[in-house]
Amino acid sequence: MPERKKMGNISKHQEEDSKPAKTKRIDPKFKYEIMRMPGAEKVHLCFQCGTCTADCVVARFTDFYRPRKIARIIQLGLKDRLIGNEALWLCTTCHTCIDHCPQGVEVSSIIRALRNISVKTLDTMPSVFKIFASNILKSGYIYLMPESRLKKREEQGLPPLPKPNLKDVAKLFHVTGFAGTLEKSRTTENVKTEGAN
Repeated sequence: MPERKKMGNISKHQEEDSKPAKTKRIDPKFKYEIMRMPGAEKVHLCFQCGTCTADCVVARFTDFYRPRKIARIIQLGLKDRLIGNEALWLCTTCHTCIDHCPQGVEVSSIIRALRNISVKTLDTMPSVFKIFASNILKSGYIYLMPESRLKKREEQGLPPLPKPNLKDVAKLFHVTGFAGTLEKSRTTENVKTEGAN
């Protein structure tokens, strides 16, 4: 069995989770806010069986990230424990939790909704996600393909990569408002550095 590790600064959230919730911090409307988001409509159906956590590839390596726990925190209205929580970005969106949930709760969609709320509320996202999104806007791909790699593909007789329609990509970023979000958002790493000074 792999050894479980504490990841990053998540231990401060573990400390918060062990404290009793203060009534003023409970938002009874939070679960309804989440349920209005596509894919997250069934969060109220979670009955805490633990199948999602037992099958989660990330939960095997950290004591903090538990999909079942995240669903319960939403049901209880403990919004402050989730919004801005770095653990939300650990989800690989492999959808194993969805495949095995007896209630059809789309945990990875719920995580996506929580990430979106976090970015919208705090104007921050992990640098790797900001880099990936910027790359998609620039090239249509997450990874900026170096010329040497393209040349190597050609040498190996592989077909050229499809040319993405960058106008459509830019339009999608603009229509969804993500272009503005990407421009104004800071990285969580920069926010931590600023907070330490």
